[in-house]
Amino acid sequence: MKNINIKSTVLVLTLLITLISCDNNYEDETPSIASLAVSNPNFSTLEAAAVQGGVAVVLSNSNPNDPSGKYTVFAPTNAAFAKLGLVDAGSLGVLQNGFLTNTLLYHVSNGNLLANQIQGGNASTSALGVDRRFIDRNGDLYINGSKIVATNVNASNGTIHAIDKVMIATGVNIVESAQLLQTAKVFKSPELTFLVQAVVTSGLAPVLSDPNNNFTIFAPTDAAFKEAGFATIQDVANTDPIVLQQVLLNHAIVGGSFTSEQTSTTVTTAGGGTLTYSVFQNGVFTIVSNGITSPANMVIPDIQCSNGVVHLIDKILLP
Repeated sequence: MKNINIKSTVLVLTLLITLISCDNNYEDETPSIASLAVSNPNFSTLEAAAVQGGVAVVLSNSNPNDPSGKYTVFAPTNAAFAKLGLVDAGSLGVLQNGFLTNTLLYHVSNGNLLANQIQGGNASTSALGVDRRFIDRNGDLYINGSKIVATNVNASNGTIHAIDKVMIATGVNIVESAQLLQTAKVFKSPELTFLVQAVVTSGLAPVLSDPNNNFTIFAPTDAAFKEAGFATIQDVANTDPIVLQQVLLNHAIVGGSFTSEQTSTTVTTAGGGTLTYSVFQNGVFTIVSNGITSPANMVIPDIQCSNGVVHLIDKILLP
């Protein structure tokens, strides 16, 4: 019996030492931000984007630009990417790599920002150098127009907060932002080519590019112009500039606002018209103007520019 007790004691001690050793190893091997994205199936598109955009290695290591060595990442889920039609690594190919890299950096900030430090009305500077706003809407926290759906996922080199919508910032003014889409600097297939022509022909380019002005712009896509009867860009160029100006001003609201900051159901446009918003649902709403019967939907909401916020929509808001 004595031999059995000694053997049992040795066995128990061995197991304890093994468990303690394993626990210490676990603490030492807390995964990095990049590793967590790899291991979590809800972030597989983000993982692919980080690889394509060249930031996966950065988020695998400590942050050399902060004394803490930490990053904070507001991580779009797969569902967030899917709202842009980006459902896997293959579909990311429609984006230019430079734009993708900047978009990812817009979701990153230096230091460890925990959930209890995130409050509505505050802001946080991104690794791109552009500030993001925190908005408290009925108890839900948003960063710009993206809802924060999970917080404080701990990593060896920082913290992850999951969000339900990809954040986009151009770093340039409203006109220059439209030109980025027009010249395929964002998507490899150009977009907003009709809108840029309309802005130029109408003479509104200086107003919309002025850093002292701040607007919310509902920007119709090329398909929206075609649906409204403009078959070609030349058709837009041939339109009376006064008419184009009246139409475009019906898409502009003084003051740049994200979807999460829009609380009124009606708003007056820069042209003196009225837009009516639907109920805010899942981070977006639809818009109706006096000149249309069916509402315009948001294709890509909440694009932050240096002098406002742009929301791409699928219809022209006729006055």
